[in-house]
Amino acid sequence: MCGITGWVSFRRDLRAEQVTVDAMTETMACRGPDDRGTWVAEHAALGHRRLAIIDLPGGRQPMSVETPDGPVVLVYSGETYNFTELRKELGGHRFTTDSDTEVVLHAYLEWGDAFAERLNGMYAFAIWDSREDRLVMVRDRMGIKPFYYYETADGVLFGSEPKAILANPVAERTVTLDGIRELFAFVKTPGHAVWEGMREVEPGTIVTVGSNGLRTTPYWTLETREHTDDRDTSIAHVRDLLEDIVRRQLVSDVPRCTLLSGGLDSSAMTAIAARQLAEKGESVRSFAVDFVGQTENFVPDDLRGTPDTPFVHDVAERSRTQHQDIVLDSDELADPEVRSRVIRARDIPIGLGDMDASLYLLFKAIREHSTVALSGESADEVFGGYQQFFDPEAQRATTFPWLVRFARHFADDDDILTPGLSESLHLPDYVQSAYDRSVAAVRRLDGESDFEWRMRKICYLHLTHFVRILLDRKDRASMAVGLEVRVPFCDHRLVEYVYNAPWSLKTYDGREKSLLRGATKDVLPQSVVERVKSPYPSTQDPRYAVKLQSNARAYLSDPGHPVFDLVNRDWLARAVTVDTPQITQASRRGLERTLDLALWLDMYKPALKLS
Repeated sequence: MCGITGWVSFRRDLRAEQVTVDAMTETMACRGPDDRGTWVAEHAALGHRRLAIIDLPGGRQPMSVETPDGPVVLVYSGETYNFTELRKELGGHRFTTDSDTEVVLHAYLEWGDAFAERLNGMYAFAIWDSREDRLVMVRDRMGIKPFYYYETADGVLFGSEPKAILANPVAERTVTLDGIRELFAFVKTPGHAVWEGMREVEPGTIVTVGSNGLRTTPYWTLETREHTDDRDTSIAHVRDLLEDIVRRQLVSDVPRCTLLSGGLDSSAMTAIAARQLAEKGESVRSFAVDFVGQTENFVPDDLRGTPDTPFVHDVAERSRTQHQDIVLDSDELADPEVRSRVIRARDIPIGLGDMDASLYLLFKAIREHSTVALSGESADEVFGGYQQFFDPEAQRATTFPWLVRFARHFADDDDILTPGLSESLHLPDYVQSAYDRSVAAVRRLDGESDFEWRMRKICYLHLTHFVRILLDRKDRASMAVGLEVRVPFCDHRLVEYVYNAPWSLKTYDGREKSLLRGATKDVLPQSVVERVKSPYPSTQDPRYAVKLQSNARAYLSDPGHPVFDLVNRDWLARAVTVDTPQITQASRRGLERTLDLALWLDMYKPALKLS
């Protein structure tokens, strides 16, 4: 895992731009604390920060191969889990390291752009091919690793994160209404990067840049296929895939662990990993997040019916993991410095508040013990675990199904926005247009019932939109502290197989994630097998909301603060004076939004174009 950046310019000599290339590279220091390197030629400059995971002494980058027609140079972030098999296929090539990076570079030399279809992993990388004077940018199929680019008048800037691009004076720090819409719509439009002129390399896509311009070519899409396996065969195949995926993703030359929430997903992954490592005489380290007093004082609500910790401990005991709870208090969660670090990691204000802060603090604590962690992230999107999958209103809605649930629990953001901005954004139209474009890409099977067709579209939307919100959150929070988090449930073979299983098979026992439960119940405690889905935890400590009010109150004394170009000052004045028992989820979320926006405006100083 690493941070990459670069600059291609066909009308200037980049050998005179080393200072700028270094500045872009150093913004990625958190992603790669172990090493740094740059490679600069006349029309291309590449920067790399390394987090050493495999072949610690041999995987330095940028990595290059000299050919008769010039060097081919790679900067690479991520892991290719099938690099051992690919290396065997590349028998005629000479390798000087044991790293997966070198295998990826030689795979490109052997197969050209078609090499991307052979990779299994999470990755974002760029190759400068001086034989053709072109840049090749590739992102993994599910978008696990972030990758951004910014077209210039004579080339492109790119980076693992927007901050690398924004460190170049060529890039303008502008956010238009479309960028604000993306911040508030919660739909994760593919390719959208919030910053004007900047785009994401879309998942499963190759972007090439030459002197004649930029070209985008998908090498993978989520396709509709007929599922012919019966229930028992499907369950067995899911288990076989999980065994293979976890075995591949446990490969590491540095300490590794699992993230354990006590839910079905992370528990199944942890249990499989524990069994595989036990065969080698090893044990799994596991970590969970908790809040001071949460388990003892837990109050069930519509989103979360049970606290996590008792289930976490059941799994840790059953799988004999070396377990540690990371227990956080409200002072830590509400600390403005922690919020600032989260915003810096994300480059944009998302407004998830304590759920972002706790994830960052969890990863920070884990990094003291491990460099690699396996996560249960994305199983809900793959197997159908969220409540909206089973909500009749969300099933029938002609919009993103999670927005139906959010509106019910949190209201919408219109209340906190200035009236003029709310009117200018036309968020309902923006969301509807995004939804219509997305479902138009889904193919219906011949003979598929209306209900199965609706559920296919819901599954598709979660796998192409919702999952990317959470994957980005996970990546930024983990890489901000130099922790690599792997996501077994995002293996494209598993995603393709389960996506095409009919909804009736995904829910054959009348519950969520039936295929996953059936495939892994033999390694799980019964308490987890029977547990109802519970989302990522959020603190219930009322003192946290009081601290939010206190932090937000400070901005009211500065009426000229740019946050009031976005946030309704009268709304904020009311929200900070509400008595603690009356603070609703909507108000708490609005306070989180306001604090995130204010910090972001102070740190990044974007030029806002709101008309």
